[in-house]
Amino acid sequence: MNKKFIYGLQGLPKVVNEINKQLEDVLLLTLEGSLGAGKTTLVKALLEGLGVNPDEVTSPTFTYVNAYKLPSGKRVYHFDLYRVTNVDHFVEMGFEEYLEDKNAIILIEWPEVIKDILPKHLAARIDYEGPEERKLTLEAK
Repeated sequence: MNKKFIYGLQGLPKVVNEINKQLEDVLLLTLEGSLGAGKTTLVKALLEGLGVNPDEVTSPTFTYVNAYKLPSGKRVYHFDLYRVTNVDHFVEMGFEEYLEDKNAIILIEWPEVIKDILPKHLAARIDYEGPEERKLTLEAK
């Protein structure tokens, strides 16, 4: 599976619907892109689409992970690994166990440092397409 979307803020709901449909089968989504590309904006929209109040969604840049409970009872773990230096650092902090939670959706920004230990997942790459547009590439890995 390889899908591409060009979108602005108005097109974000269509992208969110497509990703959330995919997250019914694959419970792990990685998000790559340059600083400011819109990874956290996309996560916020995804969580809102799953029933989380968007005002409660923040970037876990300094805490590494935020947890949210969905109306269905399922949990969402939102990671920001920008400051994680290597896979050993990730494992030492006890985060590897989150990847094994079968009743959770895992969203990981800046996943490059742990790519070798990730199970089957959906990968999203966000690139600038213009001042108000982004290109999103979704790929099953």
